[in-house]
Amino acid sequence: MDEQEVRQDVPEMRFDEAEQLDTAVTEKYDESQIQVLDGLEAVRKRPGMYIGSTGPRGLHHLVYEIVDNSIDEALAGICTEITVEILPGDIIAVRDNGRGIPVGINEKLGISTVTVVLTVLHAGGKFGGSGYKVSGGLHGVGSSVVNALSEWLEVEVTQDGKVHRQCFRRGDPVTELEAVGEAETAGTYIKFKPDPEIFTETTAFDFETLERRLRESAFLNAGLRILLRDSRVPEEPQHRDFCYEGGIASFAQFLNTNRGLTALHDAPIHISAVSGERSAEVALQYNDSYNELLLSFANNVHTVDGGTHETGFKSALTRVFNDYGRRYKILKENDKNLSGEDVREGLTAVISVKLTDAQFEGQTKGKLGNTEMTQMVSALVYEKLMVYFEENPAVARAIFSKALDASRAREAARKARDLARKKSGVDGASLPGKLADCTERSPEKTELYIVEGDSAGGSAKAGRDRRYQAILALFGKMLNVEKSRMDKVLSNEKLVPVVMALGTGIDEDFDLNKLRYHKVIIMADADVDGAHIRTLLLTFFFRYLRPLIDEGHIYIAQPPLFKVSKGKRHHYAFSDPERDRYIEEFGGDCDVQRYKGLGEMDAEQLWETTMDPAFRTMLRVTLDDAIAADETFSILMGDKVEPRREFIEQNAKKVSNLDI
Repeated sequence: MDEQEVRQDVPEMRFDEAEQLDTAVTEKYDESQIQVLDGLEAVRKRPGMYIGSTGPRGLHHLVYEIVDNSIDEALAGICTEITVEILPGDIIAVRDNGRGIPVGINEKLGISTVTVVLTVLHAGGKFGGSGYKVSGGLHGVGSSVVNALSEWLEVEVTQDGKVHRQCFRRGDPVTELEAVGEAETAGTYIKFKPDPEIFTETTAFDFETLERRLRESAFLNAGLRILLRDSRVPEEPQHRDFCYEGGIASFAQFLNTNRGLTALHDAPIHISAVSGERSAEVALQYNDSYNELLLSFANNVHTVDGGTHETGFKSALTRVFNDYGRRYKILKENDKNLSGEDVREGLTAVISVKLTDAQFEGQTKGKLGNTEMTQMVSALVYEKLMVYFEENPAVARAIFSKALDASRAREAARKARDLARKKSGVDGASLPGKLADCTERSPEKTELYIVEGDSAGGSAKAGRDRRYQAILALFGKMLNVEKSRMDKVLSNEKLVPVVMALGTGIDEDFDLNKLRYHKVIIMADADVDGAHIRTLLLTFFFRYLRPLIDEGHIYIAQPPLFKVSKGKRHHYAFSDPERDRYIEEFGGDCDVQRYKGLGEMDAEQLWETTMDPAFRTMLRVTLDDAIAADETFSILMGDKVEPRREFIEQNAKKVSNLDI
């Protein structure tokens, strides 16, 4: 989970300005207004259409595109090793031992196939023929897009005993493909430098981001070796070597272990099936948590929005539990059937399917649409998991025990929810007594500050703009939802007011359209206790109100740490270096006030520093990597101490604003 800095607010366009703009646009619209972009010019003009953004996410996507091409060679049964290296200057080099891009002349265009692949959109071996039967590169724009968005790119193809090289600059060839040497091996080597004209925010690669993605790719391709090297600091090189013979079974086990969870059975359950040119495999392992982590992939593409393969898995898993439970009298005659939520509590599962002509929804390929995969995965899970349970009754009973506990807790949660509806309107119909609401009723114009403590809440209420800023002051013990089921959440006196104020409801009642404030701002002290409160609230939002994060409604206020004054002049500082800079700017001998908490600020100071849209700085909480976020919450808020200590030690250097 990332926190992006945002400054408030962009002035709204006046009606007369909009009217003038509309007139200017419509005065002349003819053939001269139509642009035709040649070659890769369209990519450079609108890079976000091809890589999502020109920020860090899009930057790292360049690496994924090149690596995915090498992985397609592995899927074809050719490539066995891929090396990714970050060179000084944040240059990326990717080498594989596949077949190499064809070097012959393309009959249609009359230029080398290497040039075609790197300069023509939708050119590649993934659009028919026998180049690739299974491929994740559905849109076929990877290599050419990377080339277009690079300051320069060099490619070397080793094939038929010769090494061929070609150089490009911002997508255009600057040399012809030519033979430059001899070699006995085969493969492709691509080296590129992202263009700072495109990636204006940063061109620096994050080692951990690449590490997570490449580890995942190695898990999904059993036996494929992927090496990651960081040579930017010669004195402190970093190396990772990923190769997992156990494939996705090792992946499921890693996910549980890395989150500090205790597995209910030692070895993950691994089942697979092949039908013609389609294959499916599933690995699952239950743990002692109350959360599920279900990851699905199609041709190595992470289908974050699920699809037909996930649908088949979920329906079959529920049927297996209920049929097995009835057959072996674990479920009594009068017992209700277990629900999908019951049987997936504490489940970590990885689904991986491979198929020809994969149909993904959207450019980001977030959802698989091939209907035939529903039946294939459903049949696989039902038949083979039923056999596994029958052959391993001890494991089956351990898992069933957890599912039955989940079912009882779900029933308790239903009763708690019904009671809460009657008492306090947790479904969104009523407002909590601690809420100081705003007068504006348009959700897109309003914001809710969640403030810890009555003192800070009082200052916030006095200092706010009551037209559009609402304040909810919390006090008392905050529940750690990572260690609690829904029935405990719905009876917690500190969390219920949050749900009531938001108006969305929770669990099966959740409705994002009922959200009363489009900015939900966590405002806590800039110290260790404040960080703990923020983490507890973020855990709650992530586990039970996830769409609020997905849709960008959660923010974190940034109160200052210091007030630096000299005479009538003053500045607020948000870090030690900023404080020292202001002291130097004022010529030294300054009065420095250290704010230990929000309650130490009066209403005017809190408005001026933290709540005024004209001057405040806030962090917007976004979710780039759901797997990493899930892992982080499990480590920080789970039962195991050692993983939490290791996490804190590894990340302590990144924290600059906590009073530790």
